[in-house]
Amino acid sequence: MPSKKKPQPRMLFATADGEIFDHPDLLLMCRRGEEFGLPRPDEIIPLPPESEFFMLPGRHAMGYNAEEGQAEVMEELAVAAFVCPGHTLTGVSAYESDDNAPILPLLSYAAIGYANGKFWVCAKKVDDDKRQIFSHIPPDRIEAGAHQLINELSGNRLVNHLAGCALTSGCPAAKNLSLGRFECPLPTARTCNANCVGCISYQPENSEFPSPQCRISFTPTADEIVQIMRRHESRERRPIFSFGQGCEGEPLMEAELICEAVKQYRSGGGTGTVNVNTNGSRPQAMPALKVAGVNSIRVSLNSARKGPYEAYYRPKGYTFEDVRDAVCKAHDVGLFVSLNLLYFPGITDTEEEFDALVELGEACRFDFIQLRNLNLDPELYLDLMRPFGHSPCMGFVNFKKRLKKALPWIDYGYFNPFLG
Repeated sequence: MPSKKKPQPRMLFATADGEIFDHPDLLLMCRRGEEFGLPRPDEIIPLPPESEFFMLPGRHAMGYNAEEGQAEVMEELAVAAFVCPGHTLTGVSAYESDDNAPILPLLSYAAIGYANGKFWVCAKKVDDDKRQIFSHIPPDRIEAGAHQLINELSGNRLVNHLAGCALTSGCPAAKNLSLGRFECPLPTARTCNANCVGCISYQPENSEFPSPQCRISFTPTADEIVQIMRRHESRERRPIFSFGQGCEGEPLMEAELICEAVKQYRSGGGTGTVNVNTNGSRPQAMPALKVAGVNSIRVSLNSARKGPYEAYYRPKGYTFEDVRDAVCKAHDVGLFVSLNLLYFPGITDTEEEFDALVELGEACRFDFIQLRNLNLDPELYLDLMRPFGHSPCMGFVNFKKRLKKALPWIDYGYFNPFLG
């Protein structure tokens, strides 16, 4: 019977002109928080389709010399992978940075190596949902769907905005709306009450990295929202509708508008799961959302501890205590509660973070954890988290197992689930 033992991948490196090679001797290393080491055998997988490679400017590749028993740093550049949706990183690319290295764009940077004719990446699959897989769909079909959407709902500003997202920025949610499948995005809020370090729709000029999406510049009407909901429901038999998208601020800033639109949709017999992706800053809105016909909320957080949370989200006019209260109130009024846990290897899976997450689950009884990757320059995030102290990490697989044992009712995934 053939052995199922996973190989030890070799390190990848890149030349200045972008050519990528695997090193003949040095093994792949990864970074978990402040720790550098070999990947754990149960935390690497073959590189999934639709993933991407990056070479990292100003960062020198680091590999492990097994004969010498030590790490070696090369002159050549480090390489990382952006793993396709549905997968969570278990280890970040290992490298040594120059003093003047530029800040990296708002992506995640998985350690990646090569062995046995395959690329191997430090990640694990957490969701089998294929809603953001487009490899089998011709681009002209998406383009045709976007134009059809515009023609059918001419004059609807939100349609024009979302079709533009599908055609120009390649937003997966907008592409799915154009195809009439899966989850329908419903951005509503121009403003936000947080100043997240990794915000993808707004970055100040001094951040040194651009926002990859443009924030919506108008407030849609309830009628514009409902038109899109009804059109999507007519094409998808298991529709999910989500307020709170990458191209907007905080949707609870427009809680009254959301309630008005959802109430109108439900009063006309509208079906499906209506979800709000939120920072959880306004717990007082939870009862009204439930009454209007919202099924679920997804509360984003990088940490269940006040200090690390507020260092990353930089809230304006609310506190971490409000976020806790929102999770509790949402459960109390009968909403399905997901955490959008922005996972970072070596930080999220430490004892301090684990204990805080378990305490939050026992106190507030959330239902689901979406294990999403924190998209930020790794060194920038580690600098933010360093003041709060973290013990050695337990690893992603152990983190999942221990959390499920402590909170046995929770489920894991990556996307907003359809609730039936």
